[in-house]
Amino acid sequence: MPLSPDLFRHPRMRRIFRTDGKALIVAMDHGNFKNVNPALEDPSRVIEEVVSSGADAILTTFGIAKTYPGSFGRAGLLLRVDGGLTSLSAGGREEWPLRFSVEDALRLGADGVGCMGFPESRFETQTMNNLGRLASDCRDWGILLLAEMLPGGFENLDAHTPENIAMASRLGVEVGADLIKTKFTGSSESFRKVVDSCCRPVMILGGAKARSEADVLRSVKEAINCGGAGVVMGRNIWQNRSPGKFTAALFSIIHEGASVEDALKLLD
Repeated sequence: MPLSPDLFRHPRMRRIFRTDGKALIVAMDHGNFKNVNPALEDPSRVIEEVVSSGADAILTTFGIAKTYPGSFGRAGLLLRVDGGLTSLSAGGREEWPLRFSVEDALRLGADGVGCMGFPESRFETQTMNNLGRLASDCRDWGILLLAEMLPGGFENLDAHTPENIAMASRLGVEVGADLIKTKFTGSSESFRKVVDSCCRPVMILGGAKARSEADVLRSVKEAINCGGAGVVMGRNIWQNRSPGKFTAALFSIIHEGASVEDALKLLD
């Protein structure tokens, strides 16, 4: 399903995506539920470093956006508005509620909001309802909705099949998301099916810390070659020994068509 040319005429889309229809979004929303120290002890330094190295937008929390408004520079801003139990939780009622509203995001100057969608998990109904409510509110206020579609959620890794990822991504489109963030399926053939089934930009997430920088860059290159619209990546950037250099390497692949080999040279 080809992307409509009108899609990128939306002023908020132009804040996130470059004229090539691709974007490099750095995710710094992990502190919403897990420990981000020591890599993000100084969020403003990391934000400024990745923005100066080519990041198009930052996905982050209410607290970071409110505390460091001057660090984002020319980059777009996406606000994480949902969340579940933290890694400190010893139990309790398991939910995945909305914590903030579209109006909260606008007051912080955000261009959009980010929210999880967990089909085939115990949070399916709640997260899909969250997305539906946000899609309506985002349309009313004229800002973007990024849906992070992950079948089975974070726990049921067996559900992360190419077929389920394709269906989950399409569910995000059907509920009204403007951008889809999902897992790379592992092969060009299967990921192209994900992209072809959506009429919105599909961006790959970074996931857990990868074994090597080359592995991350290869996945990004493969996804871009299959029609992917870029990345929404966190730990593999800000846990890198040089977040700025790794951002520049990703930029070279996403926006300049560089090879993995050439991108790796930027890390030397």
